[in-house]
Amino acid sequence: MPLMQGAAEVAIIMGSDSDWPTMKSAADSLDRFGIGYEVEVVSAHRTPDKMIAFGKAAAGRGIRVIIAGAGGAAHLPGMVASVTTLPVVGVPVQLARLEGLDSLLSIVQMPAGIPVATMAINGASNAGLFAARILASGNAELSAQVAAYAQELEALVEQKNQALIAGL
Repeated sequence: MPLMQGAAEVAIIMGSDSDWPTMKSAADSLDRFGIGYEVEVVSAHRTPDKMIAFGKAAAGRGIRVIIAGAGGAAHLPGMVASVTTLPVVGVPVQLARLEGLDSLLSIVQMPAGIPVATMAINGASNAGLFAARILASGNAELSAQVAAYAQELEALVEQKNQALIAGL
């Protein structure tokens, strides 16, 4: 049974519990907007039957976006995308070797017909924000929250600019 945070519209899955320190940033982004999510370890290589069942059942449980983080061979996002029509957002998780490039290439190089939106290496925060934007496309209140967040970022940049200028 997955960990639930509110009525889940987003599933955050990962190949191993060791990916959670990276993937937690996706949960933090969703928390910012009050978006419910579930979290579960679903390994493409060690639990393929569970992964297929998860992907096939996700939409029926009310999930609208899947964020899938994986390191190394990183087949989880693409394999889940192959068994669902839901949008899948892949997060390449950096491991000790190859600085995450293996994960990035495994996720971004999907065959035609199996799309996976791919974030930067360890880009789970943006994965959560991207999921929020997907959900906001049909929700005016959430869209306003996402727009307000963008304005906060703009104001923060201006504050940093003014601090830099004042310090010169």
